[in-house]
Amino acid sequence: MKRALMIAAVDPSVGGVLVFGDRGTGKSTAVRALAALLPPMQVVDGCRYGCDPRSTALCEECSARPTPLPHHAAPVPVVDMPLGATEDRVVGALDLERALTRGERAFEPGLLARANRGFLYIDEVNLLEDHLVDLLIDVAASGENVVEREGLSVRHPARFVLVGSGNPEEGELRPQLLDRFGLSVEVSTPNDIAARIAIVRRRDSYERDGAAFAAEWQAEEAATTGRIADARALLPGVTMPDSVLENAARLCMALGTDGLRAELTLLRAARVVAALAGETVASTAHVREVAPSALRHRLRRDPLDESGSTARVARALAGLFADA
Repeated sequence: MKRALMIAAVDPSVGGVLVFGDRGTGKSTAVRALAALLPPMQVVDGCRYGCDPRSTALCEECSARPTPLPHHAAPVPVVDMPLGATEDRVVGALDLERALTRGERAFEPGLLARANRGFLYIDEVNLLEDHLVDLLIDVAASGENVVEREGLSVRHPARFVLVGSGNPEEGELRPQLLDRFGLSVEVSTPNDIAARIAIVRRRDSYERDGAAFAAEWQAEEAATTGRIADARALLPGVTMPDSVLENAARLCMALGTDGLRAELTLLRAARVVAALAGETVASTAHVREVAPSALRHRLRRDPLDESGSTARVARALAGLFADA
């Protein structure tokens, strides 16, 4: 799970991260902790949507301002989207206070505006209402939020990494939304006694003295932030030889994945793993490392094969790249 989140932090184009697993295994804690590890981003001064001053995909307000746009450093947003959120809360709506007190028709940005250029986290994503799922699919595909209601016509950039978590026993995710996640991981309760004790001790230490606990791990957090920044800088120069890309395509064909999103995700994720390791060439070993996360949620169900999707990916890897 941590590796998948790191990959998404380095290259958002890999897609979102879906985390399914047992309750109480720290899924939500890990996602929310990501905010402290992300290098700051540059934001246009006074922009309600966190526009990038170097981008051409600006909101209407920033597009009307003279260049160069003044900007400042700001933390990357990690926004929680509650299951019970209304559509107005998500996409934005008419600012009722200004409408009633001043008679002005103004737009109040929603969660999608806050999450622009950051992460949008949905706990229990498999329980999300269908109309919100449809909305997220549209915005994730276009990278833009369009609001047409109550006499308002607003469009603003809404590019975010979608992170979802849940318990598979409580229901499955709609295929259309499932396909929007670049990586998928399974989290299970640890069976190693030493690991369980270490987790419980750390949690107890945090609850007893949160400030001291944070200070103890500050250096490691700073090192992780630096590693993400270094990987981002190295990533544009990372290449993947045709032979490695061919291996990725052969793997996807062997597993019968639909479309070409699987190969694109393998390509992007393998390059990020190489960049995180300080390497400039993505290899078959990097493809093997990310293949379970990139492919397990893209497999068709096989009624004649009772094994899980992760096991099917592992079998295909062993059969195709036994000597790699």
